Amino acid sequence: MHRQAYVFLCLTTLFWGGNAVASRLAVGHVSPMMLTTLRWIIGCALLAAFAWPHLRRDWPAIRPKLPLLAALGTLGFTGFNAVFYSSAQFTSAINIAIEQGAVPMVIFVANFVLFRQRVSFLQIAGFVLSLVGVALVASHGEFSRLLDLDVNFGDALMLVAVLLYAGYTVGLRLKPNIHWLSLMFVLSFFALLASLPLVAWEIATDRLIVPDFQGWMVVFYVVLFPSIFAQTLYIRGNELIGGNRAGLFINLVPIFGTLLSIVILREAFFTYHAVALFMVLGGIWMAEHGGRKLASR
Repeated sequence: MHRQAYVFLCLTTLFWGGNAVASRLAVGHVSPMMLTTLRWIIGCALLAAFAWPHLRRDWPAIRPKLPLLAALGTLGFTGFNAVFYSSAQFTSAINIAIEQGAVPMVIFVANFVLFRQRVSFLQIAGFVLSLVGVALVASHGEFSRLLDLDVNFGDALMLVAVLLYAGYTVGLRLKPNIHWLSLMFVLSFFALLASLPLVAWEIATDRLIVPDFQGWMVVFYVVLFPSIFAQTLYIRGNELIGGNRAGLFINLVPIFGTLLSIVILREAFFTYHAVALFMVLGGIWMAEHGGRKLASR
């Protein structure tokens, strides 16, 4: 079960690492809110054909949980992606990828505060190590900039995105026990509804960019891989090993995102990026090792 969860979660983070690159490739070719809306229009259309039989069977369990599912789809799917793609207008794909490593830290805190979920010493140590790594990237290698609140606007947006996705992950433990296709369709449907006011705002403020050829390639990538495949695998990974441990694998996003950014976008890689990656990777190893020991007890 652990090995299956690890494969699912590694594939998830690979696709999300590619999403950081896609967000930069989208700049100037499709606007952030248009990209978010198209992502869920196409995603819902693809899911509907397969999810309908399961939806009919699962509807009695879904109906009382509609407010929760609406909140999860709005926060985790639309809110996160709208802020995520907006941040790419102002910061690098490497920074975006590494800063996603803050998600597990927020999950730890939220699970402890809301559900009094136990954590081990190694999990706390991994939490702190990852926190320092993310802070190193957000400050561009100069911790003093954090004290002066001198943080790039795009990096600040990514921290908002981190809060949104961590809230979504914590909320998944309250989801109804239904087929994954039913869950994905309902979440995607509410994500689509939540994205419509955002694209309307882009139109009203003359910020809309209709996708060109490169824009459409980005759209199709984010629909299939970071959206449908990754979200499905992430939900299954949560079911297998729990939110605290599954959330830690988000720390692999910096690894994949950084490598893809260097290879595809030819972005500059600085010493502080290497140090931060070492901290984030060390943090996930320590915390996962501690999580397995705690689960076995």
